[in-house]
Amino acid sequence: MVGNEVLAAELQSFMRPFSLSLMFPAWLLGAAHGFELEVRPILDRSCLKCHGGEKVKGKVDFSRIKTDADADSQFELWETVAEMITEGEMPPEDEPQLSEAEKKTILDWYQGRLAAPVEARPGTFQPRRLSGPEYRNTLHSLFGFELNVAVAEAQQTAAGERSLVMKLLPPDPPGASGFINDTHGARLSSVIWDQYSHLSDAALEQLFSRKGREQLGTLTAASLSETWTTADFTRAQAEILIRNFVPRAFRRLVPEAQLSKIVSALEGKNGRALVEATKFELKAVLMSPAFFYRGLLMGGVPGKQQSVDAFELAERLSYFLWEDRPDDELMSLAVKGTLSDPQVVEGQVERMLQAPGARSLAESFGVQWLGLASLDQMVKEPIRNHALTSQPVDFLNYLFTEERPVMEIIDSKITFVNQGTSGFYGQDRQRMKRYASTKGIERQTTLNQRLTLEHAQWRGGILTMPGVLSMNRGPIQRGTWMLRRILGVKLGEPPADVPAIKPSPRGKNLSFRERFAMHRADASCARCHEKIDPLGFSLGAYDASGRFTAVSTGRKGSPPIDTSGQLPTGENFKDFAELKAILLTSQRETIVRNFVERTLSYALCRKLLRRDQPTVNEITKNICEGEGTWRSLFCQVANSLPFRETIIGKEREE
Repeated sequence: MVGNEVLAAELQSFMRPFSLSLMFPAWLLGAAHGFELEVRPILDRSCLKCHGGEKVKGKVDFSRIKTDADADSQFELWETVAEMITEGEMPPEDEPQLSEAEKKTILDWYQGRLAAPVEARPGTFQPRRLSGPEYRNTLHSLFGFELNVAVAEAQQTAAGERSLVMKLLPPDPPGASGFINDTHGARLSSVIWDQYSHLSDAALEQLFSRKGREQLGTLTAASLSETWTTADFTRAQAEILIRNFVPRAFRRLVPEAQLSKIVSALEGKNGRALVEATKFELKAVLMSPAFFYRGLLMGGVPGKQQSVDAFELAERLSYFLWEDRPDDELMSLAVKGTLSDPQVVEGQVERMLQAPGARSLAESFGVQWLGLASLDQMVKEPIRNHALTSQPVDFLNYLFTEERPVMEIIDSKITFVNQGTSGFYGQDRQRMKRYASTKGIERQTTLNQRLTLEHAQWRGGILTMPGVLSMNRGPIQRGTWMLRRILGVKLGEPPADVPAIKPSPRGKNLSFRERFAMHRADASCARCHEKIDPLGFSLGAYDASGRFTAVSTGRKGSPPIDTSGQLPTGENFKDFAELKAILLTSQRETIVRNFVERTLSYALCRKLLRRDQPTVNEITKNICEGEGTWRSLFCQVANSLPFRETIIGKEREE
């Protein structure tokens, strides 16, 4: 029986350590300082005014955390609480303060119950519905053709959505993990059901049309002539079609009794009646939850930690790397039972990364992780939008599929440039291949060219790509993006009543940075801004469009641009180049850990749990000990305990 999803969390990183004096083992303290008996009364007295009931600041509602189990499920919250208590930032200065005894009670409880080592275990198995892109790709590989809408477009206009699937299905909201493939909480609505029905009819109609003759021939193992019509459809062809189609749709072997039952429904029919009966049976498969839910047919022993079966493992690999169903090679390995070998899995990851489907890692995982879709809202002009959005995607695809070091995402001599972004790269653009424009078309989108940077030392890596800088136009946006997306820091949302930054006082010509320093004087704001601001202001030499400008002099009549800063760890830098050096060295483990967490979360299609941290720790260590590559990271995720094992049945997640 499938367990219900509960709140879980990723560990926070990039936080300053704090010292606790403990007199007893962690497990004993956890027992001695129970949440319900000792911690919750303190929160009720001192915290609910701002974080409970009708008033909830920073999306923190302590009134919903009533039991020890509730508290366990939100261990990332307590890391922040412990840090703020240690630094004297909670409660705020204008509110009654916690006594030293109360502080110690909370910190001892946190350290004992939540910071103690945890055993690595897989999550409780939960089937989940295919996301929109997964459903689209699965239909495509199942039938052998795309379901497209007719879209008339010109080179100067934005291409409309061509996929009928993506046009009709409601967009999938990001799940608790932040990724749209995390559909555990997305219910199957009547709207989605109706669209599944419509799309199934459309696919089957095309399969039996003149347009789908080649694909029908493949599925029936027959060579259909140009004059073939549905009147020529035979009972033998129908049986072959069903026996090929059903296991591919369910992504596993199907018992002979089930296949025979479907085939028997076609008895006595021929011609058009046979075609309609076959369509009916195939639609029943396409409308079965076993088709549009992942893992629904996986067997196992309830309540026992166990390896997922071979077909589930094949499915996990294919949807992780391709966002699609397993191909024939994966299915064959699953049938043979050899896919359980970690070396075989590693070989399959290497093979799959070379296939066209691996581009989904950049287009889906990379775009969601880095929030690159924000560019669509900020850059409406089609040609420029294509230039700015395609560059980071092509760069990520290069990193992911060509065995590049993980940290090359921060600094790389390789980039991808087209006519729309070449102007950002100075003399290096002169080495691009000449572009021949289409006669009669003034402007059009162009493909990116791979370019090795020689002169544009102010570029390199994803942080200084024009699109990333354009979608984060100010220092606060840029610093926040870097903290959240690259360093993995969990920042709260800013208060709704933040006042505007005041202009320079009369007679003074203060820079934005100087005016902002006055603006952030509030102690409750300073805590986050001491992390955000140094990163954001380090990119001050790049304007709102992402173009590099001189640092020594700002705009005419303006103060010089100050790109220096100090991290909360005490490390100083004078410009972004020096900050990048810090990111590549002392902050390397923090960054790698975040990349590991994001990749594992995407692969598992869920938010990480406390029990996943040993896996994160192990992979992070392996990547950091050498020049770990993205391929190595993907292989280690695919061979990790939470990816290969599961627990079937009800169990409370920690």
